[in-house]
Amino acid sequence: MVSRLFGVAAVCLSLAFVSATTTRVQAVPSNTVLSATSAQQTSPPASQADQRALLDQYCVTCHNQRMKTAGLALDALDLGHVGNDAAVWETVVRKLRGGVMPPAGRPRPDRARYDGLRVWLEGELDRAALTSPNPGRTATFHRLNRVEYRNAIRDLLALDLDVDSWLPVDPASYGFDNIGDALGVSSSLLERYLSVAEKIASLAIGDSTMGPSNEIYVVASDVTQRDHIEGLPFGTRGGALVQHFFPLDGEYVMQLRLARNFNTNINALTDQHQIEVSVDGERVQWFTIGGKPRTRGVPADGYTASKEDDALKFKFTAKAGKRAVAVAFLKRPSVQFEDEEMPRLRDYPGTSDQQQPAISRIEIDGPNAPRVGDSAARQRIFACRPAGNAGEAACAKTIVSTLARRAYRRPVSDADLKLLMRFYDEGRTAGGFERGIEAALARILVSPSFLFRVEQDPASAAPGTAYRIGDLELASRLSFFLWSSIPDEELLSLAERGKLKDPAVQEQQVRRMLADPRSQALAKNFTGQWLELRKVRDVKPTQRLFPDFDANLRLAFERETELFVESVMREDRSVVDLLGANYTFVNERLARHYGIPNVYGDHFRRVTLNDEARGGLLGQGSILTLTSSDIRTSPVRRGVYVLRNILGIEPPAPPANVPPLKEDPTRAGKVLSMRERMAEHRANPACSGCHAMFDPMGLALERFDAVGKIVESKAPVDLSGVMPDGTPFDGPTGLRKILLSRSGEFVANMTEKLLTYALGRGVEYYDEPAVRKILRDAAAQNYRFSALVVGIVKSSPFQMRRSLDRPVTTAIAGSQSRQ
Repeated sequence: MVSRLFGVAAVCLSLAFVSATTTRVQAVPSNTVLSATSAQQTSPPASQADQRALLDQYCVTCHNQRMKTAGLALDALDLGHVGNDAAVWETVVRKLRGGVMPPAGRPRPDRARYDGLRVWLEGELDRAALTSPNPGRTATFHRLNRVEYRNAIRDLLALDLDVDSWLPVDPASYGFDNIGDALGVSSSLLERYLSVAEKIASLAIGDSTMGPSNEIYVVASDVTQRDHIEGLPFGTRGGALVQHFFPLDGEYVMQLRLARNFNTNINALTDQHQIEVSVDGERVQWFTIGGKPRTRGVPADGYTASKEDDALKFKFTAKAGKRAVAVAFLKRPSVQFEDEEMPRLRDYPGTSDQQQPAISRIEIDGPNAPRVGDSAARQRIFACRPAGNAGEAACAKTIVSTLARRAYRRPVSDADLKLLMRFYDEGRTAGGFERGIEAALARILVSPSFLFRVEQDPASAAPGTAYRIGDLELASRLSFFLWSSIPDEELLSLAERGKLKDPAVQEQQVRRMLADPRSQALAKNFTGQWLELRKVRDVKPTQRLFPDFDANLRLAFERETELFVESVMREDRSVVDLLGANYTFVNERLARHYGIPNVYGDHFRRVTLNDEARGGLLGQGSILTLTSSDIRTSPVRRGVYVLRNILGIEPPAPPANVPPLKEDPTRAGKVLSMRERMAEHRANPACSGCHAMFDPMGLALERFDAVGKIVESKAPVDLSGVMPDGTPFDGPTGLRKILLSRSGEFVANMTEKLLTYALGRGVEYYDEPAVRKILRDAAAQNYRFSALVVGIVKSSPFQMRRSLDRPVTTAIAGSQSRQ
């Protein structure tokens, strides 16, 4: 039956994995000449002999064949043919761009000659790249990661499901989780895809025979439920908002549970409280709790949890689909109680500090008495309805071919349709027309053409040569870059008609797609990984030292940075504003943390900053907190973050057995400042050289504590520092000005990261000429966000691909007809 035929899918997926693995071991040789760009950089007037003399004077003293410092020997390289050693010279260019060589304390040429060498090398490398294009090689089979899989299901079936609990975490490489070579396939993952495909197909079609299921949503214990929560009805406070998928129309049972204290009782029920439950904004239940006489043997303000929770169970009806389930307390009049102590911003449900009840868990069971309704997924799937048994086959072909075309991101062949109709026939025999469509849909969702972005070398491509990818492959690259999802009808139709190769059409599509709400995936996924914003969810500063830090603040940190980056994208601002903008986005909770007055409510709004130290990314709590430890700031982490994530300079790996920073700051009865403690640490010769690169930048941010609050100190604090190239600065404002003066390094780093994300592979030395062309073209538009994106889309690494240096024979060549 159908399950037996799914074995075919497993075989095809295995073939895809074998082919992808075979491809990955065929790496481009290290001596391959650089990729071409369509522009050439003008060389400065200095001659080749002048540049050789400069290298001999300042670089070759360490980087020669005898010493080979850092494994680099420059004395034997021919400056007359820079392209022959492009990998080495690109490394030199990167070091010069970051100003980290020669090391601090060593003689340096004046700024004009220093920059002149870098510009001359870049010009020679770009000229060499024009003669032999190498756009690099993306993975032949690039598996969709979890985000892409979820978005593809959403756009294909109008079914937004949280697949994180169904599929394993994707491995990351080059800082991103969409790198093709890292997204392998195991036998257990194949089995998972098979079961997930069957489940999704059943949910999309609607199976009235399915039994009830139970979903439990747990509210984190450090969520403060004192104030209104964004997304919940106005006039309420606390509670929780969850997105629940109701598989069918029918009756459901919801059970609410209140937060317990350490004695498993519920605090703050002396007064009455009202709870409202709504689904998609419509009230489905109303409860009144508390206000009862105290019971002997029960704590002064405690009620037994079991009795209270038993009363918070009810039945309700819901329609199929993803619905917003809101549970909130009716807001009572605000009364400020006089107290000698400052009120805490965080609630502690397990202690007597809790002044109101809180929701700890929402359980939803069902459906009972289910029925198949007209859900958004069914409307998307059933493009036609058969008029009797005679028309079922024709209607089924229409439905299956339409779904397969969108899922496969290409026209459907006769062989494709023949295979899928076999699954339809099996399902129809077992359970009728709709079960047949369900079986065919499940088969589509485990096809290599859906699970993988397939790019194969054309038969006409000679080994080791560059070729332009087809319109269909380009459409997939575009949609997964900007939307993390499959192409929509407009983009796919243009690709099928061969119109997407037109540069004007490409640019029009890029701007259309950036304006689409789906481009939020670019802001969220790229930012979350480039800036390491995803790590904010895991930070847990020590409660004893930071008693006001809670989940509300953690989420506000993440949301602030997402909105900030998205504003640069939506308003098409210069990406340099990410460093220097004098505005940010806050709600009341975050504003109180930052000390920004006159901001009320949970809604995020744009505010102008009065303190220059808060400007740009480096003044935001998300980055300041994730670069701290759980008990204190970390100048090392902050300095390394600026070096790596902002300037694109990879610091050297720490030597083995480096002693950690002593946590006790007291020495001979004196409490050392962080600067003094770091100086003590750097006294170790094994540490001093590397720490001189990043410590000054981290110490400049010591005006902020470990959770991003500005530290007010009566004693003067030394926040001064010196960049690796000797440029002095003072404090976060001075550091910000230095970074803005070197904004080219930041934009270059961001462009490389964005290109890595767009290609799904690491940026290599042979991609650097293309990066420089993107930057030159974008400079004319003040580095607007759209200019960088358009430049990436029009670049040779995005438009082209390099064939294998020798042909590889695999079984996948015929898999299109067997899948």
